[in-house]
Amino acid sequence: MRTYRIAGAALALLMLAGCAGEQPSLFGKPAPAAPPIPKIAMAGRWTLATPAGKSCGMRFGGASGAQEGTIAPEGGCPGNFFTSRHWTFENGDLVIKDHNSEPLANLALANGGFQGTTVTGTPVTLSR
Repeated sequence: MRTYRIAGAALALLMLAGCAGEQPSLFGKPAPAAPPIPKIAMAGRWTLATPAGKSCGMRFGGASGAQEGTIAPEGGCPGNFFTSRHWTFENGDLVIKDHNSEPLANLALANGGFQGTTVTGTPVTLSR
């Protein structure tokens, strides 16, 4: 009798899981594939620009094929980009970070450079 109760409870749980839109699995869900890291050499001088016409040069450092590195901004950078010190690829995007490792902008590969927004929503581009 107890076996029937356990089996009935298990069946009820499986049916409820089906109502939630997910199919039960004994093996769990496969991990989602990580977005590809752009194959672009980051080391060298880049120009960061905003639609308001403000721009500045930034020197990116890092070994060939690196997924992270340093940034040395030149004078006159818009917004808080004068505090840029680090870059990294995260979830397929280029993330520019400040001296406290806080994100300043997330950029996606576009037209041989990068396009995206600052953490406050301002559009920015990064090009050679």
